[in-house]
Amino acid sequence: MQVQELVGIVPWTFVAQICNLFIQMYLVKRFLFKPVNEMLQKRREMADAQIQDAQKAKEEAIAMKTEYEQNMQQAKEKASSIVTEAQKTASLQSEEILKTAAQEARAMKEKAESDIAQEKRKAVNEVKNEIGGMAMEIAGKVIEREIKEEDHAKLIDEFISNVGEAS
Repeated sequence: MQVQELVGIVPWTFVAQICNLFIQMYLVKRFLFKPVNEMLQKRREMADAQIQDAQKAKEEAIAMKTEYEQNMQQAKEKASSIVTEAQKTASLQSEEILKTAAQEARAMKEKAESDIAQEKRKAVNEVKNEIGGMAMEIAGKVIEREIKEEDHAKLIDEFISNVGEAS
């Protein structure tokens, strides 16, 4: 009976298997690992480029945000200064208007007072002229006739009634 060896090493087969293993490793390395590594390297470079682009975009966005915030701050300051200036201008104009109105009111009051004084003088002069005229008439009447008590009282009553009508 012959026993077959289950585990045995045949030297020529072992050498052939080792050579076959090295050839397969060389072929896998040459045709599989190199292209895969090159593809992975390209993908890595592409990912790095995208990351750098994203960082540049982020930096640009931050710069734009900073510029926007500065512009907004400047706009707020400018608006505030415009409002302050407008308030000052309005205040000055209102003060000028109030001064002008006060001056005009004073002028109108002075004119009215002078007009009243002038009218008063005019009225007094007219009354004086009328009284003078009546006195002349009375004196003329008194001279024309003799004055009796009754005539004298009558002339006084007539004078008073004439003065009452004139005023």
